[in-house]
Amino acid sequence: MKQVAFLALSAALLAGCAHDAAPEDSTTLEVVEPNYDYASVFVKDDRPEGDYEQYEIRKSRDVLEFTGVQPGMTVVDLEAGGGVYTELFSRVVGEEGRVFLQNPPAFDAFLGDSVEKRMDGRLLNVTHIKVPFDDLEPVGDQQADLVTWLLGPHELWYTPEGSEPGDLGDPETAFAEIARVLKHGGHFVVIDHNAPEGAPATTGGETHRLAEAILIQMAEDAGLELVEESDLLANPADDRTLNVFDPSIRRHTDRYVLKFEKP
Repeated sequence: MKQVAFLALSAALLAGCAHDAAPEDSTTLEVVEPNYDYASVFVKDDRPEGDYEQYEIRKSRDVLEFTGVQPGMTVVDLEAGGGVYTELFSRVVGEEGRVFLQNPPAFDAFLGDSVEKRMDGRLLNVTHIKVPFDDLEPVGDQQADLVTWLLGPHELWYTPEGSEPGDLGDPETAFAEIARVLKHGGHFVVIDHNAPEGAPATTGGETHRLAEAILIQMAEDAGLELVEESDLLANPADDRTLNVFDPSIRRHTDRYVLKFEKP
């Protein structure tokens, strides 16, 4: 069963605002109006053809708008997998912006060269970093306007085949790192598969789900404040007990969509 979950996770990954500040304060996010034309980054072009199927499944246009990403921003895309969302962030932030595409080294086995193929001669504003979730050292203190972790925090309690427990990162330290790299007024946007209320965090390594209350508590313990939430990916029919790769619920799990701010 663990091998099945590992293979399913591999396939899934491959498919894969602010306080006022003086202009010179680069560690505080400048207030901007969310008026970007997000539809403009979904046109057909040279990106992998499979992305367009993923956009529909993931409701990516709505998710992108929820993040509030804007031109010129610095974005850290945690657990970016093959880079489906990284591609979108790259196009929105433009030449003046920057995107960090992050995956743990333990994911190399099933990601293969998918990231390199996507970036080859393209996405020149993207930097690929292979680091655990609890060591974002390539990103400077208060450098990011936006950090995203889309369908991933539960991985902190998951051990990929061939890895040791904890190889993906320590949960508390990982959230502290997110807070460290965010500017004041910057946002952390997270999506994950919800687990039953009261389910322990270790459920993340079993059914690939994490209870919303645990995620919120961890973010708040790191000094982040919940400022917005959406039912965009909610599914009341999901009882939250099945493994997310179970055919009867896959791609239709009950997922929370949350936005936190660094004060």
